Amino acid sequence: PPELHVLNNCSPAQLEGLCSFLQLSTCPEHLLVRFCSWLVVLSPELSYTSAATLAQQLFLRRVLSLTQPPSRHLMAALTSFCSKYSQPFCRVLVAAVLQEPGEGAEQTKLVCELVEECLEPDSVQLVLSQVLEVPLSEKLLPIVQAVLGRQEVLPPELFDLLVLTLCRQAPAFSTSLSYARLVMAVLTTYHSQVS
Repeated sequence: PPELHVLNNCSPAQLEGLCSFLQLSTCPEHLLVRFCSWLVVLSPELSYTSAATLAQQLFLRRVLSLTQPPSRHLMAALTSFCSKYSQPFCRVLVAAVLQEPGEGAEQTKLVCELVEECLEPDSVQLVLSQVLEVPLSEKLLPIVQAVLGRQEVLPPELFDLLVLTLCRQAPAFSTSLSYARLVMAVLTTYHSQVS
């Protein structure tokens, strides 16, 4: 709809106010899918800041409150939004999931699924760099495993940081099967880079 062009002319504060007025953070999920399909074809596309603001308004509360797998509507909306605005999405949503205390099993599964199915290689690298900025935990190991499962070529500095992090935090995972699998995945996938 032509009315959506207003999104390109809003400051972040105005966009937050508009989202609040339209109650986008609590709108029914089937309408969220339609709204995201409009965002993907919006021309000109949203600025990075506007996309980050929308990612926060549309998805943050929904994702952080998940206690069971996301509905197909929510997953469709997430996938649609990620297909066009994966960098701001990762900066907002993945960062929030990583900093969320506790197990966050559904959130972790969701990030893994997005890494495996939706994100472009540069966004996959962004997710890995975000994970390596926080102390590793059992909750985060599956996300690193999903990144490695993509078998993307990692920039040398990011790969070095991954290896260094795994080495430094090894004592904390001395009985972890997930950690052992992760180390084996690094040795298998990147054997030519490991000395």
